Amino acid sequence: MHNILKRLSALRYLARPLALASIGIVFISLGVAYFVIALYRTAELPGFFYYLTLQFLDRWVRGWVLTLIGLVFLVAGLWRLSGVAVIPLDAKPGSEDEFVLGYRRTSKPPRITVLSGGAGLLILASLGRYASRLTCITPVQDPVEYYYRASSLYNFENVIFVPPTPDRLEVEVQLDDGTRHNIKENISHREKLAGRHAIDSMLVDDQAGRHPIFRQAIDAIQQADAIVLGPGSLFESILPNLLIAEVREAIGRSKARKIYICSLMTEPGLTSGFGVAEHIRQIERYGGFTPDYVLVNAQRIDADVRQIYEAAHQVPVYMNPEEYEETIVSKTDRVTARDVVVEGAVVIEADLATSVVQLTASLDQPGAGRTVRVLRHDPDKLATAILEILRRE
Repeated sequence: MHNILKRLSALRYLARPLALASIGIVFISLGVAYFVIALYRTAELPGFFYYLTLQFLDRWVRGWVLTLIGLVFLVAGLWRLSGVAVIPLDAKPGSEDEFVLGYRRTSKPPRITVLSGGAGLLILASLGRYASRLTCITPVQDPVEYYYRASSLYNFENVIFVPPTPDRLEVEVQLDDGTRHNIKENISHREKLAGRHAIDSMLVDDQAGRHPIFRQAIDAIQQADAIVLGPGSLFESILPNLLIAEVREAIGRSKARKIYICSLMTEPGLTSGFGVAEHIRQIERYGGFTPDYVLVNAQRIDADVRQIYEAAHQVPVYMNPEEYEETIVSKTDRVTARDVVVEGAVVIEADLATSVVQLTASLDQPGAGRTVRVLRHDPDKLATAILEILRRE
């Protein structure tokens, strides 16, 4: 009984549209009935119509039989419809924007593990609304307290932040000019390194990549239905955890679907000149596995926003047709799509970002701040794309 009430509650936001649709069906049925009566009286019909229209039954019996058949189909349709979550969104008066998110409700929501860092980890934490458990494994060089303090500003559901190891580790990258830098040196904002890119990433004072591991982090990887890498900086947020052997090996053994969310923009000094294929190759190099799916933003960027990024030596990370290896046809319960394969991973292009207005200011001159429009991954769009992947056959 509880399950029935739970499923019916999913229809409460559709009550008015369903009522209007039902009234429309009644009038259509009456119209069709009049056409059928007129057809009976004016046309010579084949013999099988006698059995098709149940004329061998009394009219009252015939009416009850057809009504019961109609009710069975109606109840079955409503039951299946109740398996779709309808989420109302508060819209501002006069707004023409809307966002609809639907997913197939199952008896067991997915368990999702995320490896990311910074704002990217907080963006994806909203996915906890659709998961039985969302475990966010923080980068080795970041204190986990930062994420708990930041998450206290939000009302995340079913979300746990877990560091991979109790050891405080430092990560260094080697650039193509031979120099080595700590990943915390804010490389992307150093003008003289803007045209460089990283060619190696390593743990400082590494013990062959092996360190004591929190059991909760390994269990989250082993029990996950999906492992999501990103969104976030490739060398700052994603690759550091893959430098730990136990984490890397646990992901390699996992049967979960592995999804990489590609960066929206290149990072000066770290991924300058990188395309989608090069991002995937870095995952393969340090993780020892190829992502099953790669999500790439397909939204075109306004000229004024592009100019802001170009001034910061950043360009969008888009798909390059030369990187295509093959195309495949994939299916979900709602759509059949044609995807491309790059470096062995299925690459899905979708609208994943939104532009936001951000205040920028320096610590030296806090009063000299200015507002600019920047591109950020959209939490709802990412959630939709990830849930769509989990529906795939």
